[in-house]
Amino acid sequence: MTNGIVVIGATFVDIKGYPLEVYVPNGRNAGTVMEVHGGVCRNVAEDIANVELKPTFVSIVDNSGTSTDVVNKLIRHKINTKYIRRVEGGLGTWLAIFSNEGDVIASISRRPDLSEISNILKEQGDELIGNADSVVVEIDMDSSILKQIFELAEKYHKEVYAVVSNMSIAMQRRDLLKRTGVIVCNEQEAGMLFSDDYCSMTPEEFMHILDRQVKSAKYPRMVVTMGSKGAVYASMDGEPGFCPSIPVGVIDTTGAGDAFFSGVAIGLTYGKSLGEACQIGTRLANSVISTTDNVCPRFMPQEFGIEADR
Repeated sequence: MTNGIVVIGATFVDIKGYPLEVYVPNGRNAGTVMEVHGGVCRNVAEDIANVELKPTFVSIVDNSGTSTDVVNKLIRHKINTKYIRRVEGGLGTWLAIFSNEGDVIASISRRPDLSEISNILKEQGDELIGNADSVVVEIDMDSSILKQIFELAEKYHKEVYAVVSNMSIAMQRRDLLKRTGVIVCNEQEAGMLFSDDYCSMTPEEFMHILDRQVKSAKYPRMVVTMGSKGAVYASMDGEPGFCPSIPVGVIDTTGAGDAFFSGVAIGLTYGKSLGEACQIGTRLANSVISTTDNVCPRFMPQEFGIEADR
């Protein structure tokens, strides 16, 4: 039985504050505060599940009631939680304040202890990765855990798709980036990776530069999001391209990048071209930024030309 797309990474609880009036820095701002389940890879697993594709999530939580709520919600979304373990300090926390435009203007993050993932891979890695359709990882996880994941993926000929949480750390994994099926990041992160500034460029200008950079660095595929401008992509063995954005009303941009990545991973896993995968990502991202809870609505695989028997 397939494990679907296997997603490996951290689980967080996000505490988010939204001002009711114009936000005043250093002021006492009245607003609303909400707590939602988060973490890049947890978000990705949920986004994939919302396309009815039954992914497997490998993560660590703690022994709190909050963690129980997190796991129960994943189960309700038909996510395989067999490989989630509970350890002290296993649940992360992200505290964020948002502007009136829906952008994060201040945040503090408490990272969870993910070392138990190494034991999961030692004990159950063969059945986990061997039965995967593909693998998604946070490329800025501990390097020893990443090494285990890539070795198992190469043993069973599975593609690994890299999502970036912290580009400063990801840059230390350049050898692994060359072994990924796709790297997805934003234009600021791409600037860090290639030591350049792309923020003032048009997508048409940037995609040709990205094409040269990807081929020079020998990254198999790379997609760079450019906010409202859309996304550009390039690969070692194909032509570069541009996927335009679709205008929607923005409430909260949190999770949009994760949803976009999820669409790219879904598309590439199930036989779509890089350009088609970016179109799926754009559609999922748009569905997230126009909601207050950053939850991708349900889609059917057939809406993206994907077989339903997953």
